[in-house]
This record gives sequence, C-alpha cells and structure tokens, in this order.
Amino acid sequence: MKAARPKLSLAALVLAGMAAFALAGHFAATRFIHDQQARQLDELTEIVLRRSEFAIDFATASLDELAGRGLTTCDPASLQAIRLHVYQRSAVKDVRVVNSDGSVICSAYSETLEFDKGWVDRADMLASRDSKLLLFRVEQFGGDALGVLRDIGGKKALIAILGINASLFDIMPAELRAHGGVVLALENGAQLGEFTLDANKTLAHPINFEKSSARYPLRAAIHIDKAVLSTWKSEVYWPAMAVSLALGVLFGLLLSRTRRMEGPVADLDRALARGEFRPYFQPIFNLRTGDIRGCEILARWLREDGSVVPPMNFIPLAESSGRIEAMTWQLLDRALADLQSLLRADKDFKLSLNVVPKHIMSAGFVNTLRSTVTAARVSARQIVVEVTERHELDDLARAAAVVSELRGYGFRVAIDDVGVGHSGLSRLKGLGANTIKIDKFFVDTITVDASTITIVEMLVALARDFHMTVVAEGVETEEQVRALISCGVEEGQGYLVAAPLSFAKFSELMASQRAAIAVAAPVDGATLVA
Repeated sequence: MKAARPKLSLAALVLAGMAAFALAGHFAATRFIHDQQARQLDELTEIVLRRSEFAIDFATASLDELAGRGLTTCDPASLQAIRLHVYQRSAVKDVRVVNSDGSVICSAYSETLEFDKGWVDRADMLASRDSKLLLFRVEQFGGDALGVLRDIGGKKALIAILGINASLFDIMPAELRAHGGVVLALENGAQLGEFTLDANKTLAHPINFEKSSARYPLRAAIHIDKAVLSTWKSEVYWPAMAVSLALGVLFGLLLSRTRRMEGPVADLDRALARGEFRPYFQPIFNLRTGDIRGCEILARWLREDGSVVPPMNFIPLAESSGRIEAMTWQLLDRALADLQSLLRADKDFKLSLNVVPKHIMSAGFVNTLRSTVTAARVSARQIVVEVTERHELDDLARAAAVVSELRGYGFRVAIDDVGVGHSGLSRLKGLGANTIKIDKFFVDTITVDASTITIVEMLVALARDFHMTVVAEGVETEEQVRALISCGVEEGQGYLVAAPLSFAKFSELMASQRAAIAVAAPVDGATLVA
C-alpha cells in the first residue's frame, strides 16, 4: 500500500501538470491565432490605404508636371498635350481646368463630363496635409471616382479624376473573399469604392479593421464575418496543444522531484522572489569636514525570521550562480525608492552601486540602468557605478566603451578595491572612470607603513593626472584621516562615521547631521571628523 502512494502521487502531479498546461496551451494558442489574424488583417488594411495614397501621389505628380509645363489653359494645343498626358497614365481618367471655386472651365476629355451625376463646390472638398491639395468624391453613372484638386496660382486649379477599381482592393485571402469586403472612403464618410464578391450579402457578425491616412482625408476599412475567423489560420492549434500536453507531463515529473533540487541556490531564488535582499547604506564623507556627500549600497539578506545574513555568506554564491544581476537590480530599485526624496532635494548627493564586471558588460545593462533611474525621477549624475578591481575585466576595450557610454548619459563610474586587484595603472587610465576607491588594506596600514603612504600618494597623483577623484575605504580612526588628508585624499567611507545602516538608521544619521549644520558655528576647513 505504501509503495503505491508514490506512484499515485506521481500520477496526480502528471495529470495536474497536463491539465494546467492544456488549459494554458488552449488560451495561448487561441490568443496567438487571434493575434496573427488581427495582424494580417491590419496589414491588409494598411496595404489598401498605401495603394490609395500612392494613386493620389501619382495624380498629384501628374498635375504638378502639367502645371510646370504651363498646361493650365483651355486652348486646343494645351488640351491636346493634356490628353496625351492622361493617355499615358491609365490611373488618371481625366484632367480638368477649374476656377478657384472648383467650377469646371474645360476638360481634357469633355465627354467624361456627361458621366458626372453631380459636382461639388470647393467648400465641400476635404483638405490634405498639403493645403493646396483637396480631395472629393466625383459621383458618376459608371461608378464613383476620386477628384484630386491642385491649386495653381490664386485663380485656377487642375483636377485629376482617378478611377477607383477592384484591383486597388483585391487583396483578400481566398478563404475570406466571400465573407468580407474592403471599403475606401473619405473622412466625411463619402464612399469611394468597395470590393466584395456579393454586394447584397449582409455580414451577421462583422469585425472591422480601419486605418486613416496621416496625409490625406482618407480612410480604408476591412469588414470580416466573425464566424469565418474561427477556422482561418487555425492550423497551429492542435500542434500547440500537443506541445502543451507534453510540457505538462514533463512539468509534473520535474515537480515530483522538487525536493531533490532544494539547496542554497533555491534559497537565493526564494529570497529574491520575496524581496528579502535589502540595501544598507554606508556614508561617504568629506575627510576634512565630516559632511556626508553620498553613500554606497551594501547588500544584506533579511530573512523572514528577522535574522540578517552577512554578505560574505551569500554574495559569492550569487555571483557564481548568476543571481547577482537580479539581486543588483532589486537592491537599486529599493535604494532609489528609499532615497528618492534625499536625492531630489540634494542634487550633489551621490548613490554608489556595486556591479560585477560580468554584469556591466552584459547586453542591456546601460539601458536597464537608465530606465530604472529615470523611473525613479533621479538625475543620472547622482548615480555612481562601482566596478570592483578584484574581478578581471577580460575585454578592456569593450569595458571602456561601456564606461564611456555610461558617462555620456551622465552616470559616474568608480573603480573599487584599487591596489589589490587585477588592473595596472595603464588599465585604470584606459578604462576612463571618474573615481578610484583605495582599498581598506592600504588605509589599515597607512599609519604604520611608510611604503603605504608612498602608494597612496602615487594613486592620488595618478587620479589627478587622469582627472579622477579619490575615495578611501575602511576609514576607522582620526589618525588614518590625518594621514589620508596629507596624501591628498579628500573623501572616505568607513566605521569612523558609520557602519552600513538600514534606511531608517541612515535617515536618522542624515537628520542629525542636518540639525548639527543648522546650529553649528562656522568651523575651520581643516577640522577632522569627530
């Protein structure tokens, strides 16, 4: 009996997976087919409109050519030349010389005037984007035509009569020809032409696709009976359902083995899904005055039980498993939301974000960063992207191009852990960053090792030559501050001012600093951090 339970459980999971995927497959396939139908009918409507626009363009060009040749009078020679012009252009049925009000003076083929059922005044003609070009319907006994009027000077105009025939609209797929129609009309509703196999047939449940021209007062429409769409382009339905059922079986089998997949990476995935990774903020301050100029985001994992996991326990796994990118965006989103008011109130305040080289070199990094910062309504120049030197940049030229692109959009770029990583001085120069951050190793030994002072002074001189700023990491004592200032370092971060803080604690620190500045008397510029 016990042996049968796992088999029943497996069967239940497989059946549940098949049912879920079959339902999803049905909706997905139906939606796909519907979208394909709508897209093609929309494209066909666009074709009708573009063909019509092209015909008008052709007529306009013909009228411009006649006007350019001075053929705008009714003398026999001019009319003969106009007739030849019309004869050579089958789309144009006639050309007429008219007064500025639209009344006809003469026609290339005067006999066509006999086919007119009526004629419109200029006031009833519709303006195009080109104000000297008007469109109107010409009602004729043999079928409606389209009139295209082109003003010539202030007293005369030329009109081209365009025939509207079935070839303009005959674009329907064979399966739909008997179940719909194509209509071309002016914006005022005047119909110019229609293509349908049975003009007397009424569509029971019509679906309409319409498009209007941006240049002319013209509208094209396709009307299709909804019933015929149930079978048109539906060949993919059953193959899609077969794939869905197969995926359902596979999903059920995988689901039955979920417990075997549990582990640290799965813990990271769950934490990401729950939003358990939170930004902590460590101040970056002026070494001489102690003023906080910005902060660096540092990741902390806040579990549901309230415990805090230090970064050394999850960052390496996040990097090796590829979760670091999702974690980075999650941290930045949260940090921007937390600090938005501060960043918008103080345009000189900087927010630094650690990014591993693989992430900054990935496709779409710059665009994602821009959209994230723009959505938060924060200036790009307030965001500092820190790239650690502990991980080697395999392609310096490509990395320099990314850095250049970031700086072009206003972002600042810092090289983190300088002095203990892979980059030589030439590589630092070639990367083109704004800032170098001196590793804590040098700050720890700057008061006890003379060689460290030499290295720090060299890095500061290098930064000045490259027009870069310098930040010292891991500052913990006033003695270190004095040594760093003597070497020319202007900014630092470390426990001397604060450890990485939650947003609430960081807000309290910033508030206390603002209060102290408000009440403090002016102090000497060389005052150290208290």
